[in-house]
Amino acid sequence: MTPLLIGFYWLVVAALSVYGLLGFYTLWQYWRHRHDHFPCPPLPPDPPAVTIQLPIFNEPFVVKRLIRAAVQQQYPPHRLQIQVIDDSTDNTAAKAARLVAHYKRKGVNICLLRREERVGYKAGALAQALPRASGEYIAIFDADFVPPPDFLQQTIPHFLVDGRVGMVQARWGHLNDDESALTAVQALALDKHFALEQTVRHRAHLFPKFNGAGGVWRRACLEDAGGWQADTVCEDLCLSTRAQLHGWQFRFLPDVVVPAELPPTMAAYKIQQARWGKGATQCLRKYARPILTTPGHSWVARLVALVAMLAYTANLLVILLLLWQLPLMLLDYQPSAWVWLFTFMGLGQPLLFGLAQPLLHRDWLWRLRHFPVMVIIAVGMTAVMSRAVLQVWYGRHHPFIRTPKRGAHTALAATATPFDWIILVELALAFYCLLSLIIAVTLGHPGAVPFLTVGVLGYGYVGWQSWQELTPPNIHQTHPLKTNENQNFSK
Repeated sequence: MTPLLIGFYWLVVAALSVYGLLGFYTLWQYWRHRHDHFPCPPLPPDPPAVTIQLPIFNEPFVVKRLIRAAVQQQYPPHRLQIQVIDDSTDNTAAKAARLVAHYKRKGVNICLLRREERVGYKAGALAQALPRASGEYIAIFDADFVPPPDFLQQTIPHFLVDGRVGMVQARWGHLNDDESALTAVQALALDKHFALEQTVRHRAHLFPKFNGAGGVWRRACLEDAGGWQADTVCEDLCLSTRAQLHGWQFRFLPDVVVPAELPPTMAAYKIQQARWGKGATQCLRKYARPILTTPGHSWVARLVALVAMLAYTANLLVILLLLWQLPLMLLDYQPSAWVWLFTFMGLGQPLLFGLAQPLLHRDWLWRLRHFPVMVIIAVGMTAVMSRAVLQVWYGRHHPFIRTPKRGAHTALAATATPFDWIILVELALAFYCLLSLIIAVTLGHPGAVPFLTVGVLGYGYVGWQSWQELTPPNIHQTHPLKTNENQNFSK
């Protein structure tokens, strides 16, 4: 049994190091492509027709802000159509209807589309609205986004200079990254993804992707790839992969920033991250074979695409590694010096977080003070993320659960968060890590102490914060959301 336990331990460590190596590869590719530049030509006097699609579902706090931002686009009115695609079952429907009627009276080409049944969730709504879209290009913004007025001026010209470009993605900014430690941590993670991962995947042709909002599709590309499909909860990654397999090219514009709201509560953050993890794993099941067999892509690109879709499985590996600490210590097993090599290999991803901040922000050093908290929360989130991944392989029903948004109205939800049994798992893992930590100190295993300490803090914080949110809040706070985002980006 002992050799089996030790062998499994090293297998998990080696698997986690692969994800770290992907970080080093990303850094190398960024260095190679750091000077790639895609200047934006001016918009022609008679630009192409564009449709802005705004899919919403029960968003009473942000629907007005979203529609107003779409209407304020600096684009010839006779070439712009706005579709408010509303599946709401609350008072958002009435608010959206009033706003659409108001702007229609002002001469805006805006329409409200509603469905009798919410079949296919967001993907189904977009698919049903597409035949009624008049635009040659389709811009999409989720409810929590606030596109700048010149968004279309900065994106549409890129399609006109290269007919092979099927999608243009802008960088996500943050409206409330300074609201709390939780939102600051999310900003660090998203900055790393956009500043380095998205930049590299687009410029090095490593299966880049649409991020679900803040981007524009060439309609011909969207239709050629098979349109929106609802068999995954990440319709954006699903469509992006099909478009790549059909030979279309994508372009990422790091200097075009679309601010968006970060989930302000632990419950909302869990919902968002679990959906992303589940959707990526669903796309892995759906597209692993086509990615490996479709011609026209390098083997490196195929490998990066598969590892990226598989990345959420690292959460399960982290849990296994934590659980394995106690039996190995009871067996008095001391890892060999090889563990330091794997530890170094795993530094690739943390380096990305640190290097992304100077590329985007002048106050990058101050922002990096949240890095330790990010590590703690990342470990604490592994339970809910592992459940999401396992549900793909062993579950049958995968509903699309929206991320709640609250705009500038309330910092806290008006009702309690429903109980989720994963909270008990998180608290149990915190206790297990604490017990293992005590044994590590008692038996003299100092190498396990830092990892177990992070486990105690991570599961303890995430579990306790989730438990606290089960109680309905009695106060409402207003948080001033920023409207201007620092758009500095080093080439």
